[in-house]
Amino acid sequence: MADFSYLLRPECFDDLVGQRHLSASDAPLRVLCEKGALGHSFLFGPPGCGKTSLARIIARVMELPFYELNATSLKIEELRKIFERTRGTLQRPLIFIDEVHRLAKNQQEVLLPVMETNAVLVIGASTENPFFSLTAAMRSRSMLFELYPIKTEALALLLARAKEREGLHVEDDARDYLLRSSGGDARAMLKLLEFASAISLHVSLTLLMQLRPVALSDGSSEASVHYDLASALIKSIRGSHPDAAIYYLARLIEGGEPADFIARRLVILSSEDVGNANPQALTLATSCLMAVKQIGYPEARIIMAQTVIYLCGSPKSNSAYAAINAAQKAVQSGEILEIPKQIRQHYEGYMYPHDFGGWVEQEEYLSKPLKFVALKDAGYEGKMKKWFEALGLKV
Repeated sequence: MADFSYLLRPECFDDLVGQRHLSASDAPLRVLCEKGALGHSFLFGPPGCGKTSLARIIARVMELPFYELNATSLKIEELRKIFERTRGTLQRPLIFIDEVHRLAKNQQEVLLPVMETNAVLVIGASTENPFFSLTAAMRSRSMLFELYPIKTEALALLLARAKEREGLHVEDDARDYLLRSSGGDARAMLKLLEFASAISLHVSLTLLMQLRPVALSDGSSEASVHYDLASALIKSIRGSHPDAAIYYLARLIEGGEPADFIARRLVILSSEDVGNANPQALTLATSCLMAVKQIGYPEARIIMAQTVIYLCGSPKSNSAYAAINAAQKAVQSGEILEIPKQIRQHYEGYMYPHDFGGWVEQEEYLSKPLKFVALKDAGYEGKMKKWFEALGLKV
């Protein structure tokens, strides 16, 4: 059986579908590659969006030997053998590490010296933002590029290439299902088509539904109402309208959305929109996520319904969301303050609040006054606000 993902793997930037912000002729990543100036980089994005294909294109354009590794099974000795094998050669190797967010600290430390000297070019890929798991030393030597779920028109182009290459006839409703149900994952779409074509060169919706009866999670196809339904659910909860929220929950369930996809959004909402107005909301939503992963459908729908109604009935506050956004913006804009000496490690003048009944007035915790947190009077957060005010702190 032909491997469609392999046969249709792009050979150059112009062949890469769905990532024009990286592959267009004036895209910074492509320009750096074509000038031979691309540095160590990390690619992150959902499954099947082209991360490995992009890394192979980079190696081809820059004319570098390509070594493909996976952080889940990577051995330090394996890295050292590559370093030894390529030492003194005219071309440095491109070391591609998939699942790079799983690199252990000692593995990162082995990579640092060769990254520092540019003896190798390291390209990492992950479905998660790897900068949160990498050491500061790795981050400071690298660039970060995000890839997005592949949109319908780009998937359609890839599907057309597959049909032409393999001589397939795909019925119109089957074509729509391939595009709509693949969740922006090109590999998933091609894999479904590959299995269907092994059965018949005439691909029907009935055949596809027998092979994959439900849509994949995190779809981004404009042909579906995936994002509109997810948005409607979140906004109905945010607006404290339980009937609307339950209706959109039902639509998502009946549309084939995996329970953990829905539950993850409930966890995010519990912190972003309910927050400290009802701290228990995060606890319940997290329990919901853990439970539906273990239980699955059909019973998971009951757990999610309970959580949705609870979140609807909770007082709302987005103060934590607003505070971290404001603080990150300040840091990103260059607001890097010196840490006051009294709260640095091992400073003998620090006054331990618990020795003073839980709070003691001492020198400032910031070397420059900054304001990010603005608490609301909603629910439990109102009590927190009064406690801060009793200490003479304005929040």
